[in-house]
Amino acid sequence: MEIKVVRRVLDVNEKMADQNRKMFAEKGVFVLNVMSSPGAGKSTTLEKTLSILKPDINCAVIVGDICTTNDADRLAKTGAPVVQVNTDEFGGDCHLAAHVIEKAAEGLDLDETELLIVENVGNLVCPAEFDIGEDARAVVLSVTEGEDKPVKYPLMFRVCDVALLNKIDLLPYLSFDIEKARSYILQVHPGMPIFDVSAQTGEGLELWIGWLKEVVKKKLG
Repeated sequence: MEIKVVRRVLDVNEKMADQNRKMFAEKGVFVLNVMSSPGAGKSTTLEKTLSILKPDINCAVIVGDICTTNDADRLAKTGAPVVQVNTDEFGGDCHLAAHVIEKAAEGLDLDETELLIVENVGNLVCPAEFDIGEDARAVVLSVTEGEDKPVKYPLMFRVCDVALLNKIDLLPYLSFDIEKARSYILQVHPGMPIFDVSAQTGEGLELWIGWLKEVVKKKLG
């Protein structure tokens, strides 16, 4: 019975995700779903990303958290329109589902948006299972987490289109084996683009931004 219920939930979500995808395509909006475990540095990475993209691409953000508006408040300072979703209002879900994105998008002017970034709830499991109608998925892995996360949570890395190895400025102080981390990521997802970045110092962000601009341009022309 539980398996049937889970399958039904995912089927309903898939239909809603397809509707979202159609809506975003009609509006000419590229949607990026950014995922990671808590504390990996999603918000800081997105702060820097939005600040760099802002002159060239009209961006908006949907931020998912169980509680607080802390991350949304930070990202709003970049000047991008931001909508906060707190999942404690409907049971404290550890992910954003397609119907939540559809509702949150109503608070944005999609006609003025070229890139919609969704900062998903911090979790390496549930968000990977829920299509929200996005065009691409990015996973952020911090060097403080351990290089074996890709093989411990393979679905997340398998369904994502790009990986960011964040906080590389801390490598001199850690025993993190960055080559092993890359190897594990490619073991799960061969050919996946991997960018070594420090959201704190800005190191490596130009390559990540270049990749993002390219995929947005490819869709929007």
